[in-house]
Amino acid sequence: MRAERIVILDWDTMAYRRDELNARRFGSLAAHVDIYPQTKPEETVEHIGDADIVICNKVRITREVLEACPNIKYIGVLATGFNNVDTEAAAERNIPVCNAGSYSTDAVTQLVFAYIFDYYQKVALYSMEVRLGGWEKAPVFSYFPYPTAELRGKTLGIIGYGNIGKRVAKIADAFGMSVLIATRTVPESCPFPVVTAEEVFRRADILTLHCPLTDVTAGLINRKSLSLMKETAVLINTSRGGTVVEQDLADALNHDMLAAAYLDVLETEPMSPDTPLKGAKNCTITPHIGWTPLEARRRLLDITEDNLRGWLNGNPQHVVNGVQ
Repeated sequence: MRAERIVILDWDTMAYRRDELNARRFGSLAAHVDIYPQTKPEETVEHIGDADIVICNKVRITREVLEACPNIKYIGVLATGFNNVDTEAAAERNIPVCNAGSYSTDAVTQLVFAYIFDYYQKVALYSMEVRLGGWEKAPVFSYFPYPTAELRGKTLGIIGYGNIGKRVAKIADAFGMSVLIATRTVPESCPFPVVTAEEVFRRADILTLHCPLTDVTAGLINRKSLSLMKETAVLINTSRGGTVVEQDLADALNHDMLAAAYLDVLETEPMSPDTPLKGAKNCTITPHIGWTPLEARRRLLDITEDNLRGWLNGNPQHVVNGVQ
């Protein structure tokens, strides 16, 4: 079975350089494939038109869009998160929504530990000191004005115990760290203590978020939860920007209530020039790059194509809204 028309709404989110990935790979699954570099909200209905298959990354597929595009039969999301799609409205129309869970597990885990190493080992800071001549002026052979520390014995608090949370925990354990888990659903077999979020806030030397953005997790990091944390603690967020109240985090950093924060996601993306975190003390922000290693993006496209092929053959997979 082949689709009539596939529309990809925001291909530029997948490939910064045109020669990195090939969107035409979907051509074997449909009579026509239309690829848009980007789609503004007011262009969504026009770009979808009579397409029966919609593939997107961050373009919002709202109830209004679904009502205006009655030919849609399938929505593929080029991401793990699918909060840009009104899954309930899609289910009402018997439209399956399929995501690409687990494609970025290794990539995001790698970024989490890059942050951890940056804070505790300070390689970039020391490299800059050497370039500025600091070592040349040192009175002894070893020059270490900035304190470093071992990971062994540090407590890593993980909120969310999905694929990424599990991988982060496993690597932390290999470094001899103490791991605490807080998760909505207590896993049947977890080798680490499962505690409340409040206990994680209080005990963590490093707190890393790996939870989806839901009504429960929105604003999870706020003035109250930050007040529970150690002044020496480090916050890492590679999940969703909306889990953090940005003004509260900026205030905590600027008043030395928290040692540092490393963020790969913000509430508004691209970053708003008005975000209070832009100039906050000891706040490192990267532009949502955790998922972007080329291997991960290739894997993402493989999963997305396999999802669609499975649905066309009557075997849907990675369905997030219960429609089969």
